[in-house]
Amino acid sequence: MKMMVGQGAGVQLPTRIDTDAVPKISLPELSSLKSLDTVAGGGGGSFQNLLGDLVKDVSRKQAVAGETVNGLLSGKNVSLHQAMISMEEASVSFQLMVEVRNKLLESYQELMRMQI
Repeated sequence: MKMMVGQGAGVQLPTRIDTDAVPKISLPELSSLKSLDTVAGGGGGSFQNLLGDLVKDVSRKQAVAGETVNGLLSGKNVSLHQAMISMEEASVSFQLMVEVRNKLLESYQELMRMQI
């Protein structure tokens, strides 16, 4: 069964979620995630540190992707799917960083257009 969302939007969403298709998060992975307070700035970290950590994380993921591709090409014990997963993870994190930069730039430009 599907339901319509919006007037004339033509977007259809399922009314039920298949819980078997939702990936499960293990307890160690869950505990390693940052709390929302830390991400939102309530943990005492500055916005500059948050952005710096984002760039460092993207750089680290790109380095890991490069190492897995080199390991795959050199015949080390790296499977093709591991290399593809690390490359896609690096790509998605880079795209996220670019979108965050674009939003920050748009916000800055909007502030500059404001009249005092």
